[in-house]
Amino acid sequence: MKNLRSACSTLGFILLGVVNGVASQSGLAAKKYLNLPLGAIKPAGWLHDQLMVQTNGLWGHEHDFYHYVSQTDWLGGDSFYSNLEEGLSSITSDYPSLTRVDPAGSYWFNAMVPNAVLVDSAEIQAKTQYFLDFVLENQDDTGWLGPEVFNSSKPRYLWARYPYLFGAMQMMEYNTSLADAVVPALYKFVTLANSMMKNNGTGVDVWAATRWEDFVISLQWLYDFYPNGNEDLLIETMKLLKATGDPWEYVFKKEYFPTTAVEGLQNPFSNLTWHGVNMAEGLKALPSTYRFTHNQSDLDRASEGWDLLFQYHGRPSGIYAADEYLAGLGATRGTELCLVVETMYSGSYLYQVSGESKYADRVERIAYNALPATLTGDMWSRQYLQMQNQIAAQNMTPNPFPTDDSYSNVFGLEPNYPCCTVNHGQGFPKFVTNSFVTTAHKASLVQVYLGPLTVKTVLTDGNAVTASVDTLYPFSDTLTTTVSADKAFTYYVRIPSWVSNATVTLNGGSEEKGIRTSLFLYLRKSPIESRPNNSVAVHRGPLNYAFDISRNQTVLKQNADEPRAIDVQFEATEAWQYAIDPSTLKFNAGTTPENGTLPSPIFNSGLPPYTITATACPIAWLEAGDTFAAVQPENVTCTGDAKQITLWPLGATKLRISEFPVFNSSQ
Repeated sequence: MKNLRSACSTLGFILLGVVNGVASQSGLAAKKYLNLPLGAIKPAGWLHDQLMVQTNGLWGHEHDFYHYVSQTDWLGGDSFYSNLEEGLSSITSDYPSLTRVDPAGSYWFNAMVPNAVLVDSAEIQAKTQYFLDFVLENQDDTGWLGPEVFNSSKPRYLWARYPYLFGAMQMMEYNTSLADAVVPALYKFVTLANSMMKNNGTGVDVWAATRWEDFVISLQWLYDFYPNGNEDLLIETMKLLKATGDPWEYVFKKEYFPTTAVEGLQNPFSNLTWHGVNMAEGLKALPSTYRFTHNQSDLDRASEGWDLLFQYHGRPSGIYAADEYLAGLGATRGTELCLVVETMYSGSYLYQVSGESKYADRVERIAYNALPATLTGDMWSRQYLQMQNQIAAQNMTPNPFPTDDSYSNVFGLEPNYPCCTVNHGQGFPKFVTNSFVTTAHKASLVQVYLGPLTVKTVLTDGNAVTASVDTLYPFSDTLTTTVSADKAFTYYVRIPSWVSNATVTLNGGSEEKGIRTSLFLYLRKSPIESRPNNSVAVHRGPLNYAFDISRNQTVLKQNADEPRAIDVQFEATEAWQYAIDPSTLKFNAGTTPENGTLPSPIFNSGLPPYTITATACPIAWLEAGDTFAAVQPENVTCTGDAKQITLWPLGATKLRISEFPVFNSSQ
């Protein structure tokens, strides 16, 4: 065992910005960082527990009772969406020819493949293996994959196949022996898709036109790992997808990008490019284009579009507002769960292609705030739309969402649309599987996301490396990493933008046992984010903090086949109309459990160890109806005595205020 070089300091973070890939102008440009195969990275500690909560909740039981999965037509069943459900009610007038394009089974497959591996569930892995095999075994002579082979009356549109391709890719990464059977079938489909697009864009409906980048990424995976002499076919198909798809390079251009909620605005392109989930997936379009154009302008425009999106529609929880379509900065506009998990995956891909740390920073913030905030602690119920200021979760009166149903922020099995039920499970698993990467030449290992994780991989020259990160982060400021390797190498750690300084100590290591490093993060003191209407949001590290409104719970529905799958409404049982004095914020670290284990599920009211207190006073703050708050008032006057209130990590709150009016308690 040789000595290791550890670059876990701020200097290491700077070095990450100058690691370069190797590009070949005649093929694909290399990514700055390479993802590791499924199974190389595993969650540990509280993050493993979170995956178990998810697996023991709704997500891990859908294949048992939820008809869109248990009876999916992808496996020869009779259950499918009557139409491609996302945003359907709002766009049928624009696209009256929308037809049956069912992603339910392929959504589930794409997300369940990594989940099953990360929790070591042989039972669920057998189900994903059956799904993979069944679809391949029923591929027709033309090369088509999917439920349309059982029903010739169904039109053949491309998009719903893309999540299936993602799932197949992950399974081959985990078990390379599958490639002998899977890769030829995928090439048969690619050849068919190529010929369809050459035939006046056959197979490209409005959804495939916006989500073409997912197919491009699948083709690039084949090019990188199993080209099999098909490089020209793959590149040509990538170009056809872009040519028949929506022009994301213009959608993300400043002169065309919407700076307010889009209802009433004229989209110069397809209306669906302003659709929230399409926008989340479209974030991958330009980095995937860059790989076959080699044009730096593609990465520049991707970066510009990312910044515009969060400047004009971003939220303190890390995500952006789109209650079906982009919704501006209002604290009571909605954010769809599907776009949360799709943005996380897109941000990871952007980081790997470009190397810009801002993408990883935001993904980490989303994972620890927006994602858990829209699920009950036990993860048996989910929202379609979450709100930053959310004083109720029930049938909204009146409806604050211009396009979505008034039932959209109820926690339930399938409020508003079923898509998020079958898609949300990819969030935490893909956060884990993208938490480590290697540099382009596979000589060094990079920890991207901070949290309790383990990784085992082989770098260049057969250098077997393992690393284990012991931490309660983001509920701790210290990460202890034990690293061992056959040969010397450089170990990088991304230092997030919310860290003002970091120190590294080496201890307990030897040439036989490897090196243990302790990384202590000096976080900026309760940073204040300015929000509309002279309001503020409160952060510490990656966590956004909110006033957790106490609530009662009413069960609205209970699934007949699975009684734990319920629709519940939450109503506030205490006043929430407060202004805070930002100068009085005080961080409270709480008490670390003696056994070093956090409560489970950690994202539940009263359980996170970290809190922030603030001096607050009651104010006049109206409701904009019966169930949601009006815009935050400006220039407020206290209507009662000041008091201390406690702010909690937003992901643990289900009713909340997290954008606060302000006052000066010293006056």
